[in-house]
Amino acid sequence: MTYKSVKFLLPLILIIIGCSMEDDNKNLEDLKKEIIKVEKDFANLVKTDGMAKAFLMYAAENAVLNRNNNLIKGKEKIQEYFEHQTITDIKLEWKPDFVDVANSGDLAYTYGKYSFSALSSNGEKINSTGIFHTVWKKQNDGTWKYVWD
Repeated sequence: MTYKSVKFLLPLILIIIGCSMEDDNKNLEDLKKEIIKVEKDFANLVKTDGMAKAFLMYAAENAVLNRNNNLIKGKEKIQEYFEHQTITDIKLEWKPDFVDVANSGDLAYTYGKYSFSALSSNGEKINSTGIFHTVWKKQNDGTWKYVWD
């Protein structure tokens, strides 16, 4: 390869790489917006249809919930967990403060603040606030499901 060829090809290659990186960044930003929408839709479903339905709908088959330092593994166990809940008047709200997506575009995570309130089976008020962390995985059908919450 001659010097003139290198002198011509090098800037061309750099331009192509730069354009590709801009496309990748745009794609990742679009995926972040998808995750924010999924989080919002998930939170809205909790408000309208309850925790059990929402947490089951958005769970991957192998999802894991961390509740009271206990791991609830798999969609079937998550369903059992919610079937045995004795609390009522549940209110759960959250909003991600941060979202990131893997360069591969198939994994993402969010974190932010949540607030939870309910009544125990004996009528006592339960209140909890804190930080949530959710890991999302893109499914074969293109939907996002949580694998860790």
